[in-house]
Amino acid sequence: AEIALMTVTLFPIRLLIAAFMMLLAWPFAFIASVGRSETTVEPQCLWRRLVDIILRIIMRVMWFAGGFHWMTVKGRRALPTEAPILTLAPHSSYFDAIPVTMTMSSIVMKAESKDIPLWGTLIKYIRPVFVSRSDQDSRKKTVEEIKRRARSGGEWPQIMIFPEGTCTNRSCLITFKPGAFIPAVPVQPVVIRYPNKLDSITWTWQGPGAYFWGGFLQFLPIYTPSEEEKKNPALFAINVRRIMAKALGVPITDYSFEDCQLAMAEGQLRLPVDTCLLEFAKLVRRLGLKPQNSEKVLQEYGNRARKLEGQKLGLEGFAHFLDVPVSDMLRDMFGLFDEVKTHEDNRMDIREYVIALSVVCRPAKTLETMKLAFKMFEAEEDGAITESELAVILKTALGVSHISVSHLFTAIDVDNTGKITFDKFRNFVEHHQDFADDYLYTENTDLHSAPYNDHQTQPSLSTLKVKGAAATSKTANGICPEFSDHDGTIDGLKKHN
Repeated sequence: AEIALMTVTLFPIRLLIAAFMMLLAWPFAFIASVGRSETTVEPQCLWRRLVDIILRIIMRVMWFAGGFHWMTVKGRRALPTEAPILTLAPHSSYFDAIPVTMTMSSIVMKAESKDIPLWGTLIKYIRPVFVSRSDQDSRKKTVEEIKRRARSGGEWPQIMIFPEGTCTNRSCLITFKPGAFIPAVPVQPVVIRYPNKLDSITWTWQGPGAYFWGGFLQFLPIYTPSEEEKKNPALFAINVRRIMAKALGVPITDYSFEDCQLAMAEGQLRLPVDTCLLEFAKLVRRLGLKPQNSEKVLQEYGNRARKLEGQKLGLEGFAHFLDVPVSDMLRDMFGLFDEVKTHEDNRMDIREYVIALSVVCRPAKTLETMKLAFKMFEAEEDGAITESELAVILKTALGVSHISVSHLFTAIDVDNTGKITFDKFRNFVEHHQDFADDYLYTENTDLHSAPYNDHQTQPSLSTLKVKGAAATSKTANGICPEFSDHDGTIDGLKKHN
């Protein structure tokens, strides 16, 4: 009741004050940005330093009006010469912009942001590293720009990076992306906490009228990478994440931004909570098997798999199909599809790998994955598949060990021929948008695709029986409430979890 009342009384006042502060900050940011190069650094003259102070004050008033009456700061912020990169976690809300306005550090953000009226001028003032989605080489250019600034000897402002790459609910730290660690320079970990009893920060829409919000910002000691970490950014990221998790008192999980995309994709086949596809996706990234041009590669894989006509492959054949050497991680991936689960005569159906890869590469395109699967399984004479083949396709697409499709198959096979074509399947899906809920989950009650609540836990992946692979530890559910927009190959990665 209090939140509802404040939302219609206090919130509009706060919104007006915040908008006024933004308007007040704009001319200062505009004047200070005129004539300033985006690629070369210039000494900060006296009047620009004054503008910097004024903007910090204006932004602080804006946050104060918004309910953040004070931010408790612990520790000393390092100088740019000491640590050119600040790594901030956990990232859970747009309120995480507070440390940016407090420090006026540069950030990494999409290039389109600078064209937003008013806001774009304020963004350009802090000289961020812009990422262009239309440029195929943008990721490489962004990393090179971060390296250039980080190795400038303190000439450029510090870069504040959220290494998780997406928003979480702060119950754990997910996998850090390597971008902040590739320059191989000292970084200063920064942790942020919101000690509110009611979490109106992560779930921002629950508390726009809350009277007071608190915040705690802690600058941890500078972390200088070892020679081994300089050569292995992923190891560097893991060790920094472990230190930050210890300071926060939260666990860590191997889930990443890409896993969140997969788990939360709004396709017609939503993944169940005990799916093995998250483990599969992790192995795909570590082996460097996620294709740049996924559509072309998947079609090529589909054609090759169809020619095998269901022939089962051993580990060597699997490696030859993918054109990669046999390794421990490849054995782990092979174990996900191994039909025998024994040490003798291990075999897999390569078509299942192609289906799983299609789901990982395009999780929201259910019909595209099903079309590819039908193409690999259908009979030459009539282009149709049987009920057992549909079961194999769907259990693979969902990442489960068993699934019953009798109810669904009977509903599609209205002529009772014992076979269905892709055209029949597509026509059925177009008329039954919730076919998974109506025909799959009702028949398979052990499949749970609904989102978790805050008190549930993610099931362990130990049931996957991956030979030689440790089970993922249980972590609090709901780690991907929203996204802010690939991990490279991690060869010989040392886990220190």
